[in-house]
Amino acid sequence: MSYKKKGNSSGLIFGLLLIIITAGVGFIYFSPAFEQNKPKIDVEDNIYWNLRSKLNINISDDSGIKYYRVTFQDGKRDIELAQDSFTTIEKNISLKIKPPKLDSFSKGINAKLKIEVIDNSKWNLLEGNKAIKTVDITIDTKKPIANVLANSRYIQRGGSAVVVVQVSDENLKDKYIIFNNQKKFKLLPYKKEGYYVALIAWPIDIEKFKRVNLIAIDKANNKTITKVPLYVQKKKIKVDNIKLSKDFIKNVSALVLQQSDEAIPDKVEDIFIYSNKDLRAKNIKQLEETAQKAMENVTIDDFKIKRFRRLRGSKTVAGFADRRHYYLDGKKINEAWHLGLDMASVRKAPIKVSNDGDVVFRDYLGLYGNTIIIDHGMGLLSLYAHTSSQKVDVGDHVEAKQTIGNTGATGAVFGDHLHFGILVQGVEVNPIEWMDSHWIKVRITDVLKNANKQIDGK
Repeated sequence: MSYKKKGNSSGLIFGLLLIIITAGVGFIYFSPAFEQNKPKIDVEDNIYWNLRSKLNINISDDSGIKYYRVTFQDGKRDIELAQDSFTTIEKNISLKIKPPKLDSFSKGINAKLKIEVIDNSKWNLLEGNKAIKTVDITIDTKKPIANVLANSRYIQRGGSAVVVVQVSDENLKDKYIIFNNQKKFKLLPYKKEGYYVALIAWPIDIEKFKRVNLIAIDKANNKTITKVPLYVQKKKIKVDNIKLSKDFIKNVSALVLQQSDEAIPDKVEDIFIYSNKDLRAKNIKQLEETAQKAMENVTIDDFKIKRFRRLRGSKTVAGFADRRHYYLDGKKINEAWHLGLDMASVRKAPIKVSNDGDVVFRDYLGLYGNTIIIDHGMGLLSLYAHTSSQKVDVGDHVEAKQTIGNTGATGAVFGDHLHFGILVQGVEVNPIEWMDSHWIKVRITDVLKNANKQIDGK
């Protein structure tokens, strides 16, 4: 009997020990204090560094960061750039790593950045989880080459100009023309590798001219800024005071909102303001998007344009850059720019194009009504608004003198006419310039010829 008791006692002790060990292992395995997830290191896999700016690295861990170290390795030496340890729980840390102090580096030198992080977990014999990430570093301290080859000599508020530039860098990230550090214009590949062209504009809503710059930036954020030399011509702004009627707002402005799938405010005054301000902003954004899409994956080898002609037999009923002030019951309620040339002749007059191009838009466009937009290349588009009928569709190629539609009274209008507009990279510019053969020759064609001679080495 005593033998059986001893055996039962040993089995019981063994069972208890097994339960305790299993429970202990389970506790360690499932306890948050023994979590097994490695710290996260958030940094780009390939970094271009100009050795002037700081590198941003984010590290995080649910149990908190205990230690980190960042080391620069160039194959010859290891330079510790940063390290720290923590007694408090720090779950997220944003590091701004200063560049190493090196003798001299130039473009294209390769190195590595090693990042080591240990967390506060009790796992791994209380040592914690360790994460190591090594990223490739390209040292690049040279700025891109960015030269202006040729450009229009003058620009007027609301007007256009052309710029041809040379930009090169083996790590080039971006390049563009910027007006007053406000409005960017895309550079399009031109003739040969490393050369670019852009039609630019002085937007009418920017009153003062400050500076136009060519900007080139590489992947290491080295930036070159080159001035585009331009002389300024003044533009006289005409002010129009327009008296609105409640019938016009109810019958025209409200209809435009309805056809644009917009909610119609309750008050008459609010109907006009929403139509003239908010809907106009959406329409302008649509114009910009249409123009930008037309310039995607485009390379310019040659650009020829003839002057745009008036609607046959028409009179001008509104000019470009008229500043319209709108009044209702003697009270000014809103104002806006008129950014085209309004021409009227007979009702439903035929509209003929002056230059070859591709139809990139044919749709209802809010205030503009039924609108056709034609792409003539290099970021230049012509716009035909308020049409009553359209004889072309998106994707069609049109030729000079072809009839594309008829004038009408769709959109926000008082009567049948053609709103003719010229867009430069989506910015509505003064059509009168593009209706002048001499202006086109001096400001556009001759500039391109001058640039071509430099590019071709003649």
